Amino acid sequence: MQMNKLAINILGATLALAGGNAMAAGFALQNQNGAGTGNAFAGAAAAAEDASTVYFNPAGMLLLPKGHNITGAVTFLDRSVEFSDRGTARLVPFALGSDGGDGGSLAIVPAAYWSYAVSPDLAVGLGVGPTFGNKTEFDRDFIGRFSGYFAEIKQININPSIAYRVNDMVALGFGLNFAKNETEFKQMAPLAGGFPIGVPVTIKGDDTAFGWNAGLMIQATPATRVGVTYRSELSFDLKGTQEISGVRTFDVKAKLKTPDQFSFGMHHAVDSKLELLADLTWTGWSSIESIKVRGGTNPELPYHFKDTWRVGLGVGYQMNNQWKLRAGVAFDEAPVRSAADRTMTLPDTDRTWLALGARYTLNKNASIDVGYAHIFFKEGPTERIVYNGSTPIQQIKGKFDVSADLLSVQYNHNF
Repeated sequence: MQMNKLAINILGATLALAGGNAMAAGFALQNQNGAGTGNAFAGAAAAAEDASTVYFNPAGMLLLPKGHNITGAVTFLDRSVEFSDRGTARLVPFALGSDGGDGGSLAIVPAAYWSYAVSPDLAVGLGVGPTFGNKTEFDRDFIGRFSGYFAEIKQININPSIAYRVNDMVALGFGLNFAKNETEFKQMAPLAGGFPIGVPVTIKGDDTAFGWNAGLMIQATPATRVGVTYRSELSFDLKGTQEISGVRTFDVKAKLKTPDQFSFGMHHAVDSKLELLADLTWTGWSSIESIKVRGGTNPELPYHFKDTWRVGLGVGYQMNNQWKLRAGVAFDEAPVRSAADRTMTLPDTDRTWLALGARYTLNKNASIDVGYAHIFFKEGPTERIVYNGSTPIQQIKGKFDVSADLLSVQYNHNF
């Protein structure tokens, strides 16, 4: 009971900071450290440079220096989301509305990790950080307000882990995941069930869930290391309220499954200074077909997501004893199937990362990482249809222009 209370308190404190904008596909948050940002997270499953390997591949804890390893990171996410109308039909009797302003915002994403080598062949660790999150907020007169003008997802994960060395080539890792999810969605209500048109409707709920992750690290050659990881799906039974402003508040429930993920990473040392990294990652976004709300007016939030792939390439160069330079590029596929499936509050598109970073070694026990990435999003057309029950009442036609900048700072300490 005490451990559960402690976990919930830690989750609550981190949730207060981590209501940010998702930077991996869908609403996943890949921003678990500063070092990874500098490589566009290429080869993260095989990198194992600091305690954040607890998240990316727990088997990597056995590659860290002896003793305690601590990593703390903060990522600043600045995302712009702008909509341009391209022929949306007027919804009588109200004015069509505006393009909604900038739906993005600046967010802060914290994460912290600890690992400890119990013996040369056994290590334990703990990670706390956000794994999923998104916030999109347009003006209340947004042209797409009847489909949605505000959404926020916050999911924080506590991840105790263990690693065991099988032999000189192979290490295994395993972790448990205790996560809390808070979800909130707002739209203007179309004429339905006797409720007046144009009234704000807010749906929000939360729940906790358990899952697991596992990792395999293989030292294929003295110069080449391969990492393979899997992170399980998490199933939340969200409980909360649906409030129709000035009319009524209902108790509601909804199921949400955050996707599982499989990643293959490689780290290759060309020589004592130059390293190459690569990864291929699959995410099972098809677990989110729609979010059906039970209770109230029984609304349904359709997404029709598909599974996605990500590929990343990175390079690191040890310039001298103090400075290590990084760069990376990645392509991340969006789970949105078509313009008709692109929602107002999660207008996701395929994206390309370009990243730069550096590590500065303060002394034999401490270092600082800084990473910067700009993310280029493909233009996102939408032809979203708004329904009154089963009757279509509006088709929103337009396009989204999205861009994002990330700046990460990380401190590492060994003792």
